[in-house]
Amino acid sequence: MTAAEACERYNISVSVLKEYENWGLCSEVKKVMGDWQYDDRDLERLSMIMTLHDIGFSNEEVKTYMRLLLDGDATENERLRMLNRLRNSALDEIHFKEKQLERMDYLRHQIRNNLK
Repeated sequence: MTAAEACERYNISVSVLKEYENWGLCSEVKKVMGDWQYDDRDLERLSMIMTLHDIGFSNEEVKTYMRLLLDGDATENERLRMLNRLRNSALDEIHFKEKQLERMDYLRHQIRNNLK
């Protein structure tokens, strides 16, 4: 699959693919007639990169995670730690938002009582 085909299939920009290539994560990518060719493993890695971005990893965290992933099963604990840190951060944000909603609801309740 060419870069253009991968961009269209995954709805991503060429700059994302270039970044992926620059990280050296495309060990199987070959340049054919002036265009990169991606095999199934490259596309799986690209999908993982997109997932990591979607869940909130920074570019540097994605790069670290992917390097660990390519290093194999011995890195599972470190990858799990990275995911747990992000999950805990997301839970903290959710709990903060829940408290905000409770306060908003209290203020709304007070106003409604005053309107009666």
